[in-house]
Amino acid sequence: MRILVVGAGAIGGYFGGRLLEAGRDVTFLVRPRRAAELGATGLVIKSPLGDFRQARPPLVEAAALREPFDVVLLSCKAYDLEDAIGAFAPAVGPGTVILPLLNGMRHLEALDRRFGERAVLGGQCVISAALGEAGTIHHLNQSHLLSFGERDGTRSARVAAVEAACSGARFDARLSTAILQEMWNKWVFIATLAGITCLMRATVGDIVAAGGADLAASLLDECDAIARAQGFALGAASRQRYTAMLTAPGSGFAASMLRDIERGGMTEGEHVLGDLLRRGSAPAGTASLLRIAYLHVAAYEARRARTARPAG
Repeated sequence: MRILVVGAGAIGGYFGGRLLEAGRDVTFLVRPRRAAELGATGLVIKSPLGDFRQARPPLVEAAALREPFDVVLLSCKAYDLEDAIGAFAPAVGPGTVILPLLNGMRHLEALDRRFGERAVLGGQCVISAALGEAGTIHHLNQSHLLSFGERDGTRSARVAAVEAACSGARFDARLSTAILQEMWNKWVFIATLAGITCLMRATVGDIVAAGGADLAASLLDECDAIARAQGFALGAASRQRYTAMLTAPGSGFAASMLRDIERGGMTEGEHVLGDLLRRGSAPAGTASLLRIAYLHVAAYEARRARTARPAG
């Protein structure tokens, strides 16, 4: 099975690197800057669950893509999706399956429009990872789960083949017959975490210390209500786990979106918060926590765009 990993950042580099480590036929689709970086340093993963280094990982740039791959593992940021689609499109043939690991749901609609619903699996991952100096991938926690499946819940031959390719790689892989529910669960959680930590510009523990645990719980309720209206309500176990994580005293947990804001970078606020808000039924202008959190990030993005424009 030939696997094309779109990007070699924190997520794509980690899971693609683990597949490479397990001897799978993996190629990374990268931009020139990342290609130069990987050519100089190799692909390096630093993880509490085991390090890995590949001195010369297989790389390809978009202009050199000529033949279809069996699987396209898509892990770009949501705001880079349009460019990524254009870049990897030559690798999609009649039998190619696309496994996206993006947050939210809007990417499924974009991929379906371009490649057809049949080509696109559901997928999600649970991991905390970041790029460090010289492009080293730092795995920051003990979780490294990748789950995937047909969106209609069937156990097809092609998802069984993906499962076989992941078997033996040094991460947790799970073929799911309820992948859309898993994706909604993650969306509800990260929207709550991103919304509350970006709005407060603080970690979970600091928000709790300030007396704001009830706001985190209320935002979770609001996000879950939207999921419920779409037919994907959180189960009792997920709700209990997420509530505990979002209200834990002393927790240093914060969303990667907050780190993006603190470094002055682009965010996925539109895709994680804005799209969820639009799928809700609250009348326009309602002063909900989700709307306030989304507008907080949107205002940051507006200021960032304004100050980034050249004078004149």
